[in-house]
Amino acid sequence: MFRIQGSLGKDLCDPHLTVSRRDVLRVGGSGLLGLSLGNMLKLRANAAEAPQAPGWGKAKSIIMVYLQGGPSHLDLWDPKENVPDNVKSPFKNISTKIPGVQFTENLPNLAQINDRFSMIRSMSYTPNGLFNHTAAIYQLMTGYTTDKVSPSGQLEPPSPKDFPNFGSNIIRLKPTDEPMLPFVMLPRPLQESNVIGKGGSAGFLGKSFDPYTLYPDGDDMDMNKMERIKIDDLQLRPDVFAVRLERRAKLRELVNAKMPDINNAVKDFQLDSYYDQALNLIVSGRAREAFNLSQEAGELRDKYGRNTFGQSCLLARRLVEAGTRVVEVIWPKVANSDNHSWDHHSGLTDRMKNRSAPMLDSGLSALISDLDDRGMLEETLVVAIGEFGRSPQRGVSTSGNSNSADGRDHWPYCYTAVVAGAGVKRGYVHGKSDKTASAPLEDPVHPIELLASIYHAFGIDPETIVYNHLNQPRELVKAQALTSIFS
Repeated sequence: MFRIQGSLGKDLCDPHLTVSRRDVLRVGGSGLLGLSLGNMLKLRANAAEAPQAPGWGKAKSIIMVYLQGGPSHLDLWDPKENVPDNVKSPFKNISTKIPGVQFTENLPNLAQINDRFSMIRSMSYTPNGLFNHTAAIYQLMTGYTTDKVSPSGQLEPPSPKDFPNFGSNIIRLKPTDEPMLPFVMLPRPLQESNVIGKGGSAGFLGKSFDPYTLYPDGDDMDMNKMERIKIDDLQLRPDVFAVRLERRAKLRELVNAKMPDINNAVKDFQLDSYYDQALNLIVSGRAREAFNLSQEAGELRDKYGRNTFGQSCLLARRLVEAGTRVVEVIWPKVANSDNHSWDHHSGLTDRMKNRSAPMLDSGLSALISDLDDRGMLEETLVVAIGEFGRSPQRGVSTSGNSNSADGRDHWPYCYTAVVAGAGVKRGYVHGKSDKTASAPLEDPVHPIELLASIYHAFGIDPETIVYNHLNQPRELVKAQALTSIFS
C-alpha cells in the first residue's frame, strides 16, 4: 500500500495552512463518491476561487472589549417593559438610533451610535459545571470548556497544556508584517479570585505566541494608572545605542553582499525581513510611540473617559493604528468583586449607574466612533461581551452566591454582545430574548459561534486543525461562523 510519510498538515510549505476536520472527513468519504484525492484537491482549489461567505477575510485587526464579570443585559441594552418589579430594571428606557430598539438611560452615548454596530441579543449557553466566571472566560477565550472545576467553582491555574487564547491563534495563522507587537492584552489579566490568567495565554502553542501584557502599577480602583505606563522591555539598554545597533546591521548587510549565492538560496525565508522587524521594533520606537497617550488631544481623551477603561480603549485604537493585530481590553476590575466590577450581586443600582455603566458608555462609544471617523472600522473588528449576563430576577441565587434584593446573579442562558466593523452589519439586531430576557426567543447564539465568527472575519476556517501538547489534532473551535451578522 502506498503511503505518504509525515504528520497531517505539518509538511506544508506554509505550516499554518493546516487541514481542517472537514478536510479529513471529505478525504474519508470521497471514495464513496468515486473521487480521488487529486480530484478532491482540485475541487477545493476551485472552491477557494469562488466568492466566500459574507465577512470572510475582512478583518485585519481586532479589539476585544472584554466585560469581565458579566454585565446585566436587562440594565444596559435589553431592558423589558410590563414585567414583575423584581425583573424590571430600576433604570428608565431611552430611544436609540434604531427605531423600536431601546437601551436604558445608562447608555446615552451608545444609544446615539448604535446605527454603527450590530447587537446579538440572543447569546446563550448551558454552563459546563458551576456558573463560575473562570470557566466561562476560558470557554469564550479559547473555544473549549475546562476539564477541572472544584466544588468552590474555581479552576486549576493556567497551564502550558491549556488551549490557546483566540488572539494567539490569530497571530500564528495571520502573522503581521509590521514591526509592531502583534498581540497586546491590557490593562489587567483575566481573573476570578485567586485564579489569574486562565484562558489568557498561548497555552500549548508556546510562549512565543503569548500576548504582550501591559499591566500598569496600581490597584483596580486607581483610575490614573494609564498615566504611568511602563514599557521598559521595549527600551534600549543603556549600554546599547541605536547607532551601534544600526552599525551592526550595516556590517551584516556588507557580509551578505559578499555572499550572493547564500542569499539567493535563502531568499524565500525572508531572513532580512524578520531581522529588520525585530530591529525596527526597538530602534524606531514605533511601539513606544503607540503607548504614548499624551500625543492625543485632551478633548478626545476626555471623550473616551479619563479612567482606566476609557484610556485603555484609546490605547487599543493607537496600537491597531500602529500595526498591532490583536488587542484585548480587559475590564479593569477583577470578576467576583465590588465597586465598578460587573459582578453585581448587590448594590446594582448605585454601582451600575455611577461606576460601571458610565465608563462603558463613554469608552466603547468613543472607540467605535473614533475608528469609524478615521476609516479604520472597515478593517478593524470590535467585539464587546462578558462571560454571561445577569439573572432576570433580582435577589435570587443561581450560582450558589448570595444576592441582595438589589442584585442579580450569574445567567448564561441569555445575554447581549456588541459587534462592529470589518464587514459587520450596521444598525442590526440579531436574535431576540423572551419577555423577561431569560432565554432567546429567536436565533440563539453560543459564544463559541461568536468566536468562530471572529476567525471567519480574519479569513481563517474555524475548524482549522492545530496540534496540542500531546501532538493531538484539535479544531480551533468546534462551531460555524454566524455569517448573518455580516453584510
